[in-house]
Amino acid sequence: MDSLTELDRRSALPAETPLAMPTQSLRQPGHQSGLLPSSPRGVALRRLLVIGGAVAMTAVGAEEMYRVVEVGGLTVLEVGVLVLFVVLFAWISFAFTSAVGGLVSLLTHGGHRLGIDPSGPLPVLSSRTALLLPTYNEQPARVMAGLQAIAESLDEAAALSQFDLFVLSDTTDAAVWIAEEAAFLALRARLPQARLYYRRRRNNTERKSGNIAEWVSRFGAAYPQMLVLDADSVMTGDAIIRLAAAIERHSDVGMIQTLPIIVNGSTLFARTQQFAGRVYGPLIAHGIAWWHGAEGNYWGHNAMIRTIAFANCAGLPTLPGRKPFGGHILSHDFVEAALVRRGGWAVHMVPALAGSYEESPPSLIDLAIRDRRWCQGNLQHAGVLPARGLHWISRLHMLTGIGSYITAPLWLLFLIVGILLSLQSRFVPPSYFGDSRSLFPIWPAVDPIRSKWVFIGTMAVLLTPKLLGTVALLFRGADRRGCGGAPRAIASLLIETILSGLIAPIAMLSQSMDVGAILLGRDSGWRTQRRDDGGLPLRHVWHQYRPHTLIGIALAIIAYLVSPSLLLWMLPVVIGLACAVPLVSVTAAAAPGRVFRRLGLLRIPEEQAPPRVLARARALHATLDAEERAAPAGLAQLFADPALLAAHRDMLPPPRTPGRDAIDVILLIGLAKLDEATTLEDAVAALDDRETAAVLAHPHGVDRLAALYADHVTK
Repeated sequence: MDSLTELDRRSALPAETPLAMPTQSLRQPGHQSGLLPSSPRGVALRRLLVIGGAVAMTAVGAEEMYRVVEVGGLTVLEVGVLVLFVVLFAWISFAFTSAVGGLVSLLTHGGHRLGIDPSGPLPVLSSRTALLLPTYNEQPARVMAGLQAIAESLDEAAALSQFDLFVLSDTTDAAVWIAEEAAFLALRARLPQARLYYRRRRNNTERKSGNIAEWVSRFGAAYPQMLVLDADSVMTGDAIIRLAAAIERHSDVGMIQTLPIIVNGSTLFARTQQFAGRVYGPLIAHGIAWWHGAEGNYWGHNAMIRTIAFANCAGLPTLPGRKPFGGHILSHDFVEAALVRRGGWAVHMVPALAGSYEESPPSLIDLAIRDRRWCQGNLQHAGVLPARGLHWISRLHMLTGIGSYITAPLWLLFLIVGILLSLQSRFVPPSYFGDSRSLFPIWPAVDPIRSKWVFIGTMAVLLTPKLLGTVALLFRGADRRGCGGAPRAIASLLIETILSGLIAPIAMLSQSMDVGAILLGRDSGWRTQRRDDGGLPLRHVWHQYRPHTLIGIALAIIAYLVSPSLLLWMLPVVIGLACAVPLVSVTAAAAPGRVFRRLGLLRIPEEQAPPRVLARARALHATLDAEERAAPAGLAQLFADPALLAAHRDMLPPPRTPGRDAIDVILLIGLAKLDEATTLEDAVAALDDRETAAVLAHPHGVDRLAALYADHVTK
C-alpha cells in the first residue's frame, strides 16, 4: 500500500464510502438454513451428545429427587422443591456436558478449525481490514496505549499497511472528549506510518451497536472485514492477521471470535476472575465451539466480522413497548450473531488461537453495575426469541443468556422453599386420620440418606467442570508453570473455589434484585465502567450490601431455630451473605491482590511471562497516564493549545440536517447561556455537563468559548 498522502495526514477521517445497513425485521424469514460449508463434520452428533446427555442426566436427577421427597406422599412444598430442582439441575447438567465436550476438543485438538494453525507461518492478506475501537468516557491514556500496542504488533508482523484504525467515540464528558482528541493527535505523531482515524458522534443513540452501525453506514464499503474491539481490548498482530485471513479464505463465514483472556487484574476480586477465566475458560470455550459449529455466538468484541454480512443482516430493530423490555436492544451481540446466521453466514469460535485479551471489573460492585445492564439486555431477548428464520442454536444462545439471570431468583426461591419444607417437617403435626385409614401417622418427610447422595451428586456435577479445567491445565506444561507450578495451581484452585462460593450467594441476591427491578420497569441506564483499583469507601459498600447482610443474618437465625443441622447445610450461603460488606471491601482492594501475587497464588501465565503486546500496552499506559495527569484539563487544555483547537474545529461532527435531524434542545439552551455570559467563569458556572459537550460540538459554541477564554487570559 502506498504511504499516507498529505490529505490523509491532516484529516481525522477518510473519504466516506457508504454501505447500506437496513433495519432487520423480526417477522421476515431468513435467507438460508441448513449445513454451511465451514460447519465441522459430525456437529449434529456432538449436539446430540451434549444436549441429549444433559437431558438424560436431568431425568436421572429428577427421578432421584422425586424419591427423596415422595416419602409419605407429596406436599405442595415438596412439589415446588422438585420442580425447582429439576430446572436448576438441568442448567448445571448442560454446563457439565458442554465441559466434557470441551475436554474432548482439547484432547483431540478439535479447536484447530477454519484452517487456522496458530503455530504455522503468518498468511499474507489480500484485502484491507478496519480496526474499530468504540469508547465511551474511557480514560484516553488506556485507550490509546492499547491501540498503539496493537498497531506496533501489526507493524512488527509487516502487516500494518493492511489495516486502518478507527477510534469511534461516544464520549459525553467534555473534558474526556478534549483529552481524547489530544491523545489521538499525539498517537498519530507517534505512529506516522499508520492510518489512524477519530470520529465522535454528536448523539450516541443505540450505544455501542449504534456506534458500529453508524461507522458501517459511512465507511463500511471500503473494508471487506472489520475487527471490533473494546476500550480494554489488546490483541496480538498474529491473532488479528490469522482471523482476517480466515475470513478471506472462507466465503461463508460472517464472524470469527477467539477466546479473550482476562489480564491485568490488581485487586483480589479481579485476580480471582482472571484465574478462573484462564483455568476454566479454555475448557468452556472449546466445549461450546465443539458443538456450536458454524452457529456460534458473539461476545461483542475482539471478533473479526465480514462487513457486508454485518451490514446486510445485523441492523437491529427497536423492540416495541417501553423500557426496560422495549426500545433499543442492550445486549446486541447475541442478536447480531443470530441475525448474521439467519442471513446464511457462519459464526465461528476458534478458541485454540491465542492472543486476545481483555480486563475484568475490579470489584463485585463494578461487576454488579455491568451485570445489571447485561441482565436487562438478556431479558430483552425474550422479545427476539419468536423472530422468524432464526437457527434453533441461535435461539438456544438467547435462552441460555436469559437463563443465566433467571436462575438467580430460582436458586433463591429454591433456598426459601427448602427452608419452608424444613419448617413443615419440624412443626406440622402428623395426620392420624388422612384420606385413607391407617394404623400409622402420616408425617411430612424426606429420605435423608438419598437426600445426602443427591446433594453429593449435584455438587459433583457443579464442580466437575472446574476439576476438568484444572486437570487440562496441569497437563499443559507451559500453562502449569505459568500458574506457579502444580502445588500453587491447586492451592489457587482451592482459594478461587472458596471465594467464588462465598461470592455466589451475594451475586445470586443481587441478580434476583436486578430481575425484580427490571420486571418493575426500571431501566439500567449506561454508566462508565471503572477499570483500575476497585477500592470504595466502606459506607458506600455498606449502603450497597446492607440488604444482603441483613438477609444473611435473618436466614441464619431462621435456619438455627428450625434445626442446627439445617444451619450447617446453609453455612456457605449464610456466611457469604452475612459477610457481604467485608468480603466485597477486601476483594475490591489492591493490597490483598498484591499479597496473593507475591505468594504466587491466583497467578496466570500472562502475568508471569507477559506477551510482548501486553507488556507494551502496560508500559505505554503508565507513561501516557502520567502525561495526561500533568496536562491541563478541560477547556484550559483545548484553548491553550492552538494546534489542538484547530484540530478540534476540523473534527467537529457534521452540522444538523434540517428536516431530517431532530432539533437539539440542549444545544440551543447551551448557546443561549453562552451568549448571555460575559466572562468564562460565568459560562462555566451556567453550563451543565451535557450543555458543555453540546456547545463544544458546534462552531458557534467553540468560537464563543474561545473568545471568553482569550478575554480571561488577557485580564
